[in-house]
Amino acid sequence: MTVDPDALRAGWTRTRGHLDAARRYLPDTELSETLEFLQHNELGLAFDCLVDLGDDLDPPLPFWQHLDRAAREMRLYSDALHKPHLTAADLCRRHLAAASEQD
Repeated sequence: MTVDPDALRAGWTRTRGHLDAARRYLPDTELSETLEFLQHNELGLAFDCLVDLGDDLDPPLPFWQHLDRAAREMRLYSDALHKPHLTAADLCRRHLAAASEQD
């Protein structure tokens, strides 16, 4: 399978944009690990960190919406269906649904 490097970089840029937008809803004091992952383009690990922080800090709906877009860009939901354990993508979906019901 051949991957178009330009398309890959464009996807990383979109994903990074969603993750950066989500992290703006969290206190800077909580983000050192996430920022390190972003600096090294470890977008999946940054996503996991943001979901864990969001689970602890209860951010508003837009936070979860940005993470949902990042998860879709990284195609995390399609993989989540084949795993027997709760993934960060599953947790993101649960929080997104709960926050949407509150608004």
